[in-house]
Amino acid sequence: MRVVIMTAGSRGDVAPYTGLGAGLARSGHEVTLATHGLFEPLAAGSGVRFHPTPVDPHAVSHSDRGRGLHASTTGLGKLLRAASMARSAAEEMTDSLVQAARGADVVLAAGAVAPLGRAIAEGLHLPSLGLFLQPQHPTREFGAPMLGGRSLGTLGNHLGGRAVISAVDRVFTQAMHRLRTRHGMALRSPSASRRAHERAHWPVLHGFSERVVPRPGDWRPGLDIAGYWWPHDTRTLPGEVEEFLAAGPPPVFVGLGSATVPDPGHLSAEIVRALRAAGLRGIVQQGWAGLTAHSDDDVITVGDVPHALLFPRTAAVVHHAGAGTTAAVLRAGVPTIPVPVQFDGGFWAARLVALGTAPCAVPLRRLTAGTLAPALRRATGEPRHRDRARELARGLAGEDGVAPVLAALDRLTP
Repeated sequence: MRVVIMTAGSRGDVAPYTGLGAGLARSGHEVTLATHGLFEPLAAGSGVRFHPTPVDPHAVSHSDRGRGLHASTTGLGKLLRAASMARSAAEEMTDSLVQAARGADVVLAAGAVAPLGRAIAEGLHLPSLGLFLQPQHPTREFGAPMLGGRSLGTLGNHLGGRAVISAVDRVFTQAMHRLRTRHGMALRSPSASRRAHERAHWPVLHGFSERVVPRPGDWRPGLDIAGYWWPHDTRTLPGEVEEFLAAGPPPVFVGLGSATVPDPGHLSAEIVRALRAAGLRGIVQQGWAGLTAHSDDDVITVGDVPHALLFPRTAAVVHHAGAGTTAAVLRAGVPTIPVPVQFDGGFWAARLVALGTAPCAVPLRRLTAGTLAPALRRATGEPRHRDRARELARGLAGEDGVAPVLAALDRLTP
């Protein structure tokens, strides 16, 4: 089958689909990944074709509106600001996503673009299914991940999940109008389309493990958990990193991925002070936050490095608790300290603490040397966190997240 995978967002919203796409390609499917042109290098050598779409997420996150997300102190406030930013981006990507789908037999839509991908497939009379990296459907069992995941009780959790779905529907109103007027598609409104697909049990597969998030008992049929989709990455570690690893005991990795921070210089200094107060060496990743540490015998700053190779060789990983980095830490089997910044970071951070791989979370707004140093001592000094991390990693190594997607594709064809 000619398969197009549509996604949007940061690196963590794209990289898992390179590994999934490679697995589908090995099984004989012709796979195209349609997403921001910035991420084309991620698909290199995977056997997956790449279809670039507009919008530079790095530029968006560093714009005044992107940095304005830090002004919101609640999950709902951040979500509403993000939804406002996403409306124009969704409309801008629409034409390119239609072009990618016109040559396909089936559309696989990531959660970030699910309403749009589903509508494009419907307009072109193609089958489709969802590929989500977070549990986005409402449930009474936990708080809505995109609101931070804090439980509001069974009713509050369900209502919060519905509020998120409603906000996401509004993101694609302009894009749907564009599909009707520019591409001649007869489509319902985003909310009406979603309700129809929910009644029809539109299939959605989730790219995480039930060992990490058990399937909610109140989910409808068709919402299934596949297992993790590990990114395709054939890079090696830079020579400077190999030299640093060889020069002393395992260091702590600190990186905030695609998250931005209000004051990178101040935060970087707090991180370095925390590492030294805990008596630990550190590898600080610059990332989109712009973290820097003056290279010394005990701390170095690096750019983009392959997590799958580096994380297993660390004493612990400090990260922003995005879905992709959380998966990489669990795969590596090392203790962790999540530093949730926004959206689903709080949800994944709470899961890591509940699973026992993290002693605690240190939210960005409370991160100082005084809060991070004791968390580092606990993560690296209490063996139970490493033992639990290794146990989980062994379980994840035996799972195959690609097989359920292949089976779902078979069910879509007559």
